[in-house]
Parts: sequence; structure tokens; C-alpha cells
Amino acid sequence: MTVNLTRIYTRLGDDGQTHLGDMSRVPKTDARIEAYGTVDELNSQIGVTLTVDGLPAGYADWLRRIQNDLFDVGADLSVPQGAGDGGDERGRLRVRPEQVTWLEQRCDEVNATLTPLKSFVLPGGTQAAAHLHVCRTVCRRAERRVILVEDANAEVLRYLNRLSDLLFILSRGANAGDEPLWQPGLSQA
Repeated sequence: MTVNLTRIYTRLGDDGQTHLGDMSRVPKTDARIEAYGTVDELNSQIGVTLTVDGLPAGYADWLRRIQNDLFDVGADLSVPQGAGDGGDERGRLRVRPEQVTWLEQRCDEVNATLTPLKSFVLPGGTQAAAHLHVCRTVCRRAERRVILVEDANAEVLRYLNRLSDLLFILSRGANAGDEPLWQPGLSQA
């Protein structure tokens, strides 16, 4: 699949509407636009995370793969279900179960190295962990936005759900066991 971008501005969105991947037009406030816009924001946050020191070995490669997958997620969301499916020779890029399985495997791989939790983790710790927590919260928001897209591919929702789990687990790994834990009622004592 080749993408050719010859001109960045088109003026087609100046009236508050935009084209979807099937060339239909919707308002820029449409649930689908909100969903893939939040996925784009998540991808940008992951890009920022990749610039910080302290990511454990292997995490950067995984995050780069996830960035590419998030473009697949956006492409999937940009075309309503049924558009281009079944009969259209172009076909459509859809998130597949194998992409979710890969995330689950990474979750299991890293989680096996961590001590069991005895409290909720406060976002923070190392710089890398703090950035991963921001990515996790943006991912959760993207997941909530996808729920509002009536015909969203169920694999997109599963992908974002597993990704937020992985980002949490990676943040724990980046803290290497020295993570800030919630102490219920601490300031009330």
C-alpha cells in the first residue's frame, strides 16, 4: 500500500468538515474523527516518549512497532465498516487479531519480570515511566472515543485496551521496582 502526499493543504476542511477514507464528508466533531484524532495524539505522545532516556532494552523497538500499528488503527477507523469490504477490489486495512495477540505476548513477557502489586501505582517515577503513564491515559481516552463510533471494528477496541495495559506494564518496568505507590488517606493522617 503506497501513500502519496503531494500537497499538505487542500482547503477542503475550511468549512469544518473533512473526508473519511471512503471519501464521505463528516463534521470534524464526528465521533470517528475524535477517535482517530485521539489515536494520532497517542502516537505523538509515544514519539515524545521515544526521545527520553531510561527506556529499558527492547521497549523502543516495541514502541516504534506500536506507532506503525496505530496508523493501522487510524486507517481502520477512517473508513466506516462495509465501505470497501466485500467486493471492492481495493479492500481496506483493518486491525487484525494477530496485532492484539502480539500486545498480549509483550504484556506477559514484561509482567513476568515484575513483582506483584500490593497497591495502585501513582503515575511517575522515572522520566520514561512518567511518559509511558501519559501514553496510557491518552490510550484510555482513545478507547473511550472508539466506543462512540457505532460501527468500529471490535479489534480496534481490543487493540487499544491491550495497548493501555501494555503501557502500564512498561511504565512499571521502566521504574525497575522503585515505583510510587498510592497510600490511601496519606494526607488525612
